[in-house]
Amino acid sequence: MKTAFFPGSFDPVTFGHLDVIQRAANLFDKLIVAVALNTSKEPMFSVEKRVKILKASCSSIKNIEIISFEGLLVNAINKYNVSAVIRGLRAISDFEYEFQMAMMNREINSKFETIFLMPSPQYSFVSSRMIKEIINLGGDVSAFVPKAVIEELKNY
Repeated sequence: MKTAFFPGSFDPVTFGHLDVIQRAANLFDKLIVAVALNTSKEPMFSVEKRVKILKASCSSIKNIEIISFEGLLVNAINKYNVSAVIRGLRAISDFEYEFQMAMMNREINSKFETIFLMPSPQYSFVSSRMIKEIINLGGDVSAFVPKAVIEELKNY
């Protein structure tokens, strides 16, 4: 069984993330969507809320598991015995960082491959960072995020 791991902060999850999740789930027997605890960022939502939002947003996808993890990606990879890591690329600017990360991960653990997936064109400009900025300025993000995010924003 081929298992892939899609890590990210998903703060908040966007339609771009969901597009990549659906396409990655179609490529593998199992997809683990992993919400990373990143201590260098100030999150909008707690890890538990992000997992909850992802579970609600991905309920129709049968071959996925949604978890959270802390620490090095390569340690999580070993724990879940995956063969590939999925990374989303929106633009050239994403590539440099993601390429360096993939090479570093390969140097630490060469037992998995990194696969880059681009979101569909209609989501290529959407980022969690932009979504947070729109929210903080009182704008409407309903065209960019799933209903579960909108529901959680009512309590934000």
